[in-house]
Amino acid sequence: MTNLFSLEGKTAMVTGGIHGLGMAMAEGLARAGAELIITNNVQEPLEMAIEQYKKAGYKATGYVFDVTAEVDAEKKVAEIEANHSKIDILVNNAGIIMRVLAIDMPVSDFRKVIDVDLVGPFIMSKLVAKGMIARQSGKIINICSMMSELGRDNVSAYASAKGGLKMLTRSLATEWAKYNVQVNAIGPGYFATSQTAPIRVDGHPFNDFIIGRTPAGRWGDPEDLAGTAVFLASDASNFVNGQVIYVDGGILATIGKPSNE
Repeated sequence: MTNLFSLEGKTAMVTGGIHGLGMAMAEGLARAGAELIITNNVQEPLEMAIEQYKKAGYKATGYVFDVTAEVDAEKKVAEIEANHSKIDILVNNAGIIMRVLAIDMPVSDFRKVIDVDLVGPFIMSKLVAKGMIARQSGKIINICSMMSELGRDNVSAYASAKGGLKMLTRSLATEWAKYNVQVNAIGPGYFATSQTAPIRVDGHPFNDFIIGRTPAGRWGDPEDLAGTAVFLASDASNFVNGQVIYVDGGILATIGKPSNE
């Protein structure tokens, strides 16, 4: 059974895996035996992240490029494949969010979010899938969101991109399943990260809302994503394709947190 989840001998590329949820998923893949390829569009934070991975005992290499720049990304993917032989697993984690009311959001900002959160995963999937198809084996994991299913004020661009990413996941899975390439997605709920620290204090309205809305009664721990990432990256998910697994403590399963009665 453990062999089903082993990633020994596999190479996993995690875009934007320099902190937070991306790093937690990457560390989970590394603990399962994968060699890590971490990408970012800025050098310094990438170097700091690679140092952190290595201190933890993981084999990790960093590459700097913008996932939305197709020509540059194509060159980097070719370089990575030359240096590491192959990319077995791609986690499309790089993304941005802009919290602005739709009525106030410049079209240029809307397009930027779509470009990073939707076009970027398309570019990377297309580039990496060529090698996977040739080898008749590969795993692509897109990072969706609860906003792939739900609307919310202030995040019209992000929700549009993540909704599109859900359908891109299904479409690519349909095209590439015959090549033994599985394309799935993870939809994180609300997680305890450095970014959410300021609003995760007792008495903060949003903290109280999340605790009250989540059947599990807590924020997610980034470690909660590691198992799902390993599952979708491993042989255990060889007949799972085109799915979005929501890791959200039960939020999407209910209209509200059950009472104690």
